[in-house]
Amino acid sequence: MNRLNGKTAVITGGGTGIGFGAAKRFVEEGAFVFLFGRRKDALDAAVDELGPNARAVQGSVTNPDDLDRLYAAVKEERGALDVMFANAGSGEVVELGEITPVHYERTFNINVKGVIFTVQKALPLMREGGSIILTGSTTGVMGTPGFSIYSATKAAVRNLARSWALDLQGTGVRVNVLSPGPTDTGLANEVVGEEAFKALGASTPLGRLGDPSETGAVA
Repeated sequence: MNRLNGKTAVITGGGTGIGFGAAKRFVEEGAFVFLFGRRKDALDAAVDELGPNARAVQGSVTNPDDLDRLYAAVKEERGALDVMFANAGSGEVVELGEITPVHYERTFNINVKGVIFTVQKALPLMREGGSIILTGSTTGVMGTPGFSIYSATKAAVRNLARSWALDLQGTGVRVNVLSPGPTDTGLANEVVGEEAFKALGASTPLGRLGDPSETGAVA
């Protein structure tokens, strides 16, 4: 415990699911966390549960002004940043033949553009020895029916991390990707459907869905 004592972390998509699972673990380990997301009710509930070492900033990773407000809040209260967990993401089941420009643009805006500018705007605050964590997915390295656009965004995230690790050589800041399989989050159940998602979990080596707290522990 206390491996993150005194550290400051930002978690996008931090109000629920994997982001909240990570936030709980970070606070348990002594970190001060800033949660960023679109849903005020979820953020408020998360901060209430996490306690005095958590703050919430409402906004969207697709809006540069919202990201500026986030990092201004971090700078004002904490001065610098040790962990940037770019976790916010979105996806829908849309089969080839049904893909629309709106679906494509929405998914890439959140999952790729959002990650790029979330990380880029964090860099001036990152301390030497800091960590950038991106949420990928097993779909980024394997075919998944109905998930081609989402899968493509997660493949992009993996390659962003590889390139950024080279860009940041010598800075002391490392970049890693978490690639969870089917995880029991509200968003995933809504997207795929509860029964279908349970079937996906049953097909994994563990024979079940992952828990957000497990991914949070890895982060």
